[in-house]
Amino acid sequence: MERLRSAIELSRRCPPSETAFSVGALVLDADGEVLADGYSRRDTWHDHAEESALRSVDPADPRLRTATLYSSLEPCTVRAARPRSCSELILETPIPRIVFAWHEPAIFVDCDGAEQLRAAGRTVVEVPRLAPLAREVNAHLL
Repeated sequence: MERLRSAIELSRRCPPSETAFSVGALVLDADGEVLADGYSRRDTWHDHAEESALRSVDPADPRLRTATLYSSLEPCTVRAARPRSCSELILETPIPRIVFAWHEPAIFVDCDGAEQLRAAGRTVVEVPRLAPLAREVNAHLL
């Protein structure tokens, strides 16, 4: 799970916030080449990690059909500052596989991103043994 660890490391770049999680995300093609990366609040204060990563890759890139999105936190299903959640943004792509470390705790919103993505036919893998690393980055919120 080296790539998931890399996504968690990206989350350490997030500007601190008392009202949002620090999250990192990577999109890799089937050969393991990084197509895009992102982290929360990278370009604007309201950016989520998956959102900033997906904005960095051409949605018509055929490699997305066999890509994997790695995120330190379960993709969100509710957004206060933007109209579309990260789960919705992922579902607008052909990315078939999503891997994350930590289920989003119900601190700010109730999240069911894994369930929503699975219901849409995507493969979703949770790696709970890496959740402590993602929680560590967000310890100030817990």
